[in-house]
Amino acid sequence: MATKIRLQRRGRKGYPFYHIVIADSRAPRDGKFIEKVGSYNPNTNPATITINFDRALYWLQVGAQPTDTTRNILSEEGVLLKKHLLGGVAKGAFTEADAEKKFEVWKAEKEKGTQAVINKNETKAKADAKARLDAEKAANKAKAEAVAQKKAEENAAQAQAEAEAAPAEEVAETEAPVAEAPATETEAPAEEKSAE
Repeated sequence: MATKIRLQRRGRKGYPFYHIVIADSRAPRDGKFIEKVGSYNPNTNPATITINFDRALYWLQVGAQPTDTTRNILSEEGVLLKKHLLGGVAKGAFTEADAEKKFEVWKAEKEKGTQAVINKNETKAKADAKARLDAEKAANKAKAEAVAQKKAEENAAQAQAEAEAAPAEEVAETEAPVAEAPATETEAPAEEKSAE
């Protein structure tokens, strides 16, 4: 029986999540599997990978063939490097202690690189948030200025209307008594004539 290390799709539509499984090469992608050795979530940045290192290494050593994507994941996690180093120990190229030391050095560098990516993403997210906040403050300031200008224009228009209305009232007050006086005088003689 030929075994493969492959991904088994899980998750909802548009948001995939994968289990890393050992399966018969003839089994369908999401069908039966022999053992689950990890998971892979490509939706995070960087992608979240959890793996049972010892079991994945065991299956590689007994001949399980990884698919292309799974090979990249195992390489990223150092399983393939460990298999390579153990092969060198078996051939007598170096001791097991040397192999372990090389693996630890690689692992430390890998963690440093991963932490650098996480820090870069956090810095970028903070910068984006600050830029959005500054843009929102500028928009609010522009809107406040526009509202203040509109209020000033309305107040100026109202003051102008009041200024125009005030002289018209003064003119009306000065003209009104003159117009009323002759009318009363003309009416009074008419009443006198009618009395006579």
